[in-house]
Amino acid sequence: MRADAARYLYRHLISESHMARVAVGGTFDPLHDGHLSLLRRAFELGRGDTVVIALTSDEMARDHRTRPVHDYEIRLKNLKACIQKEFGALNYKVEKLNDLCGSAIYDEFDYIVVSPETEPVAERINKLRTERGHNPIEISVIEYRLAQDHIRISSTRISEGKIDRHGKVLAG
Repeated sequence: MRADAARYLYRHLISESHMARVAVGGTFDPLHDGHLSLLRRAFELGRGDTVVIALTSDEMARDHRTRPVHDYEIRLKNLKACIQKEFGALNYKVEKLNDLCGSAIYDEFDYIVVSPETEPVAERINKLRTERGHNPIEISVIEYRLAQDHIRISSTRISEGKIDRHGKVLAG
């Protein structure tokens, strides 16, 4: 049996028999439908086990952005309210992300959920995990959510007033 097939079979059997720990991360400001897709996939994969959401610290959130970003505590409050409203989930924890990788490089996770934009970060995390003697994490890449104009929904476009959080194009 090929290694890829064996790995798939192992993951499939494991996912059928136990819950999975899932990692997902971001700034989540402003929250939009693309973020909801990330979170939805994380909770689907978690199947009742813990979803660890790495929420970027204020320093990280503002480091490479010119647009304003809410303070960590406000983003945390908004994230928790969104999760409660959309998923009713209690099986998650939020950790402050002070660097690119967070606990994903040393804690045990079955999956990491990313967008195409952040897939390289997940690949870097797996490289670091392997170097440290940990198993790699299965990477689950969600597709971008597209706005009404067929361009991806992003927090930047929302903050610029081009679209709303659902991707509806706003009059300019």
